Amino acid sequence: MSDRDKLVVEVIGAHNLMPKDGEGSSSAYVEVEFENKKLRTGSKQKDLNPVWNDRLVFDLPDPAGLPYRSIDVSVFNDRKSAAGGGGRNFLGRVRISGSTVASGKDDVCAVQMYSLEKRSLFSHVRGEITLKIYLSTEEGRVVVDGESKPQKQQKQKPIQNQQQQSQNSKKQQKPQEQQQKQVQRTVQQDPIPSDVKPVVITAASSGGPPPEMYPHGGFGFVGGGGADFALKETKPLIGGSAPIRDKMSSTYDLVEQMQYLYVRVVKARDLPMGDSVQAEVKLGNYRGITKRGVEWDQVFAFSKDTIQSSTVEVFVRERDKDDFIGRVAFDLGEVPRRVPPDSTLAPQWYRMEDKKGEKAKGEVMASVWFGTQADEAFSEAWHSKAAGVQPDGLGSIKSKVYLSPKLWYLRITVFEAQDIVVPAAGGGRYPELFVKAQLGGQALRTRGLSAPLWNEDLMFVVSEPFDDYLSVTIEDRVAPGRDDVLGRVALPIAAIERRMDDKPVVSRWFGLGEPKAARFGTGRVHLRLCLDGGYHVLDESTAYSSDVRPTEKKLWRPHVGVLEMGILGATNLMPTKPFKDGKGGGTADPYCVAKYGNKWVRTRTVVNSASPRWNEQYTWEVADPCTVITIGVFDNCRVDGGGGGERDARIGKVRIRLSTLESDKVYTHAYPLLVLQPSGVKKMGELHLAVRFTCTSVASVLQLYGRPLLPKIHYVEPLTVRQVEMLRYQATNAVAARLGRAEPPLGREVVEYMLDHGAHAWSMRRSKANFFRLVSVLSGILAFGRWVESVRSWHRPVRSVVTVSAFLLFDLCPELILPSVFLATAMVGLWRYRGRPRYPPHMDTRLSYAESVYVDELDEEFDTFPTSRGPEVVRMRYDRLRSVAGRIQTVVGDLATQGERMQALLSWRDPRATFLFVVFCFVLAAGFYTVPMRAVVGVWGVYAMRPPRFQNRMPSPMLSFFRRLPTRADSLL
Repeated sequence: MSDRDKLVVEVIGAHNLMPKDGEGSSSAYVEVEFENKKLRTGSKQKDLNPVWNDRLVFDLPDPAGLPYRSIDVSVFNDRKSAAGGGGRNFLGRVRISGSTVASGKDDVCAVQMYSLEKRSLFSHVRGEITLKIYLSTEEGRVVVDGESKPQKQQKQKPIQNQQQQSQNSKKQQKPQEQQQKQVQRTVQQDPIPSDVKPVVITAASSGGPPPEMYPHGGFGFVGGGGADFALKETKPLIGGSAPIRDKMSSTYDLVEQMQYLYVRVVKARDLPMGDSVQAEVKLGNYRGITKRGVEWDQVFAFSKDTIQSSTVEVFVRERDKDDFIGRVAFDLGEVPRRVPPDSTLAPQWYRMEDKKGEKAKGEVMASVWFGTQADEAFSEAWHSKAAGVQPDGLGSIKSKVYLSPKLWYLRITVFEAQDIVVPAAGGGRYPELFVKAQLGGQALRTRGLSAPLWNEDLMFVVSEPFDDYLSVTIEDRVAPGRDDVLGRVALPIAAIERRMDDKPVVSRWFGLGEPKAARFGTGRVHLRLCLDGGYHVLDESTAYSSDVRPTEKKLWRPHVGVLEMGILGATNLMPTKPFKDGKGGGTADPYCVAKYGNKWVRTRTVVNSASPRWNEQYTWEVADPCTVITIGVFDNCRVDGGGGGERDARIGKVRIRLSTLESDKVYTHAYPLLVLQPSGVKKMGELHLAVRFTCTSVASVLQLYGRPLLPKIHYVEPLTVRQVEMLRYQATNAVAARLGRAEPPLGREVVEYMLDHGAHAWSMRRSKANFFRLVSVLSGILAFGRWVESVRSWHRPVRSVVTVSAFLLFDLCPELILPSVFLATAMVGLWRYRGRPRYPPHMDTRLSYAESVYVDELDEEFDTFPTSRGPEVVRMRYDRLRSVAGRIQTVVGDLATQGERMQALLSWRDPRATFLFVVFCFVLAAGFYTVPMRAVVGVWGVYAMRPPRFQNRMPSPMLSFFRRLPTRADSLL
């Protein structure tokens, strides 16, 4: 045995401790006990996330017996140090088995995080502590009773008394505060890199999840470090300040004007070589080549900032030959300028010249002009900045507008079946009959019964055109995994009746054809089939849907506004793929996708650029302002003409709620592009947008706030939560399949990311975010309770006297209560108008709980479903836990949403809603002042208890208004 064997417990820090000093904080210190000896750190004043970085060293006379011993680590609140009193409060403890202690130098040992445990059943504990425990034979510095001394001069002794502890802690208070600030600066300047992979170490005695090893000592969680995640206001050179009357004449007034030289090569004639020719357009070092033949009709666009020549030349040459047949040169000083809505410049025939400048045989039809990105030929033109793109990849870099397919809900009501012949089975088995309906890749079935009486609804999502057939079969479960088909009928979708309201359609009996694999009789089945056009087919999350109109166009209301968006560009994008030449660094080929309603837009791909400039403007008609537009940025992986197996990488996305925008105001901001990765949240760049929402009729917009958010049939025949999620999954697949067949295709990964596919899966991070949203909402009620308690305590006599006098006044004159309340509420709303939000909401990492998320939580969030992290038993339990917790997460989020809508009444986040509410409060103030209170209470009681015959199943205007208010769900990642 060596006398120099030491057990070192390095206390790094703690996180999210329980406040115990009565002021919302704690002055925490750590006490470690080993072999009846106690050592402690200093106290950190008023800090729920203290940082110590203190080493406590214990003598270890018998290292072989360490696995059979334990280390007790306790965290206390120093009341004497914090408030000048005495004693301490228990904040939590951890008991660590000696078998988990590593041996070796401290730079190779693991930093472990432990959840604090209760001391008794009635203890209130929360938080985590980060420790580093190892064996060492080196001399170092230890901390005893809060004093830091060299190890060779320090004797291991128990804590003497609380008075001595307080004196020592006061002596070291200022140096410790300086050390804490220095450590915090170090942590902020040195965040955990994304390429560091924590190593999981099993702690047998911790009782919780296994701790992680973090080489940088980041307290076990990863975050954004010092990255700037804020929204920035920009001032681009756009024409957004033009009057409203000029909007129709200035189509591209929300983007910066980009000048291009357009060359249209139409065709050639009278050539000596026949049809085996192609045209080449050359401007300086840039050249574009047409397809083979004599009729091309192709447009080439050269950016003005890349023009390095005074002439543009059009060559006609044989394929794969250097010599040209003839050429036509255009002097750029003579090229006209075209600005829409001017008509298209007509192409003309030009006689070609040979190498000597003499007239050659043949003519070329072409036209050359200067224009901007507002030109009609811009979207289909070949761009000079895409000169390095392979011909197979040119189609994937063009801008395009897509339309989602028109989706319908197909409702199948299965009543019963008759004359079904079931084969006889031995062993006294009862038949287990069920109906299975299949449409394309969708399949649903009823429950299995011994008698063919089901009365169940099966719902599918179908898209126009209706070319598919619905297959309905009656089957018998004869054994696990084995079903016998007893009858089948195929029905064309186009022949199914459509309905626009809740009136039931006529049911019918359908004869079952004899299946090929059976020798028995068939029968008939009683079904009711209809295509529900009154529903809105949800393909997005209901929290940030971009369209709430029903499927049937006859039920649409006129649009109430126009949304215009200028996608200016992006800056500082992170590279997503390496350079082709294999050199260091990387590159990106970004493009942008925006989705609102059934209209998807895709900008062109800017090749090999970390700061692309798109400057493309798009317009949407708005039927409801309480909707959200989603904009995403992706990296094009098909530029090199790759196969369909490549997936475009996500760079980030932005959501903007239209009701938070003021009418006729241009918002120009740089939105941070945030992506959650297994290593934590990461800023991928900034997206520059210019947004304007224009109301065609303010009265129509304000009237919408009193109408139901969804169509009528959603409330008359509501769908269950399970049906909504299942149908949303089917709708996402239908949209992805249709857009994936377009040219250029919009990949499934892009559609799923834009529609938040899988957003309702279990996530500990989202659960914490929703919980703290709820806590933030309830904090107002708690603050009011504390205010009432402070009035009762008479700590401030003047305030208490005024409050009691006001209470007596309202008690004597109860008719003044409601007018005063609504008047005060309206005045508060007007007062807050000065400080109203003047910018759209954006992704909030703090609200999303993404800055302090733990690595194991991210590993769980990015885990597959079902899990792949352990044996079969663990997998089953893990999936069950995630399924149950996902429902709890949704409930908590809904509660937080309702509370945030209450806060939004006077926040001016939605200026129209706040305006309506303030006016409503003034009206109520006047009404309650003129009408006696007893009459109001009587009328309200009679109205609330009216018979069901006089009740309306539709939500009231006040409830509909409340459901339209914005929430902070738009800002969640």
